Amino acid sequence: MSDDPQDVRTSLEFANTHGHIRSFVLRQGRVSNAQLRYYEGMMAEIGVPYVAAPHDLATVFGRSGESAPKILEIGFGMGETSAAIAAANPGNDYLGIEVHTPGVGSLCKLVAEGNISNLRIVQHDAVEVLRDMILPQTLAGAHIFFPDPWPKARHHKRRLIQPPLVALLASRLKPGGYLHCATDWEEYAQQMLAVLSAEALLENTADGFAPRPDYRPLTKFEQRGLRLGHGVWDVIFRKK
Repeated sequence: MSDDPQDVRTSLEFANTHGHIRSFVLRQGRVSNAQLRYYEGMMAEIGVPYVAAPHDLATVFGRSGESAPKILEIGFGMGETSAAIAAANPGNDYLGIEVHTPGVGSLCKLVAEGNISNLRIVQHDAVEVLRDMILPQTLAGAHIFFPDPWPKARHHKRRLIQPPLVALLASRLKPGGYLHCATDWEEYAQQMLAVLSAEALLENTADGFAPRPDYRPLTKFEQRGLRLGHGVWDVIFRKK
């Protein structure tokens, strides 16, 4: 993530057209030939275009929420964890949101190579997708794994986990649905715990931080951090 103040000002301004501070910087980024090839070939099949109107996820996936719980992931990065979770849980349907084309192309490649049929992708701002496309009480779960920590104090307002987003997510969860966040920044973990604890619609599934559930695989980055003694914190709440 760039620390250039001009980059932050121009890419993450509080835009009247969006009504929220973006938690990401859009930059060109290098897209490999393989990523581009799979991006162009797969998004027509598994991509869900952003439209400012509610979407019926049963239609998107071709099966109802009763038969296949719908789980959202915000910011899937290069998609390794998303692909692994979807492949290991074919009874669920997963909707991944990511803005960066290299990551979208990478997940498209993993989906094609793994013949994964229960995963769809929206390449758009997550707040707008949640606000405009996801109906209330639709989701069985939501994953936010290792979001950008924006470590400098002056940039903390850019962090994704803030009360307005958590309230919006909670409204989109079914009763009993869960919100699972994970980070390797302890100070951000404390913020996550505080923000989720303050949301009246949610209750903690643990006494503070939760143990990593089996469904969240260890990433290569996380494994390396653990070997170096770095901590990882999971925060898992359920809708009342």
